[in-house]
Amino acid sequence: MVYVTGDTHGDYRRFSDPRLRALKKGDTLVICGDFGFIWDGSKAEERVLRRLGKKRYNVCFLDGTHENFDLLNSYPVEMWNGGKVHAISGNVYHLMRGQVYTLDGRRYFTMGGGESPDMDIRVEYNSWSKAEIPTKQELLDAAQVVDRTGGNIDVILTHEPPQRIKGFLQLKENKEAVRVTGLNTFFDELASFCKFKRWFFGSLHEDKFISKSHIAVFHNIVNAETGELLR
Repeated sequence: MVYVTGDTHGDYRRFSDPRLRALKKGDTLVICGDFGFIWDGSKAEERVLRRLGKKRYNVCFLDGTHENFDLLNSYPVEMWNGGKVHAISGNVYHLMRGQVYTLDGRRYFTMGGGESPDMDIRVEYNSWSKAEIPTKQELLDAAQVVDRTGGNIDVILTHEPPQRIKGFLQLKENKEAVRVTGLNTFFDELASFCKFKRWFFGSLHEDKFISKSHIAVFHNIVNAETGELLR
């Protein structure tokens, strides 16, 4: 089974959650961005990654907006269940941008990255990297991958939500106007083309079933196939 949760930000306590005891060998836990355990390349960090890699289930993550992209991209690229991954340690994998994986007979499309809302006050190579924003080429490559499926994607996993969902939440919660990016536009087009069942995203840092198909995750752990909460 595949389960989805939100940003972990390097907090190992998230993996002590008693709900995760239900995951069996061969199951997969997907983190929708800002994994946070690949940051400084220290010996302590390497020990944590080895520990995570020995879990009986796969620990997979998308890149978010707060990553050490240089370090992340230094890991070897392998094929895993039909798509490209960075093989991190044991059962830990980075699900790369614009890939389709087949898990339990279902197709999962992944697209990490986003745009920090406070990027204007961040300093590159200190607390921000322009690599967080998917390039035009990455979006074009992703579109080709999706096109080859004929839009038959069961589950979409991203860090950012589609623009229309982001805009809906902004209006409903009276938040400041959201920044529209090429990634947001791409996601709206993706939503129109694909026949997906569920779309999970983590950047909002909240747990909310916005609709039957659009689910924001943070601390919740959700069964990707059924949409049910793991309790």
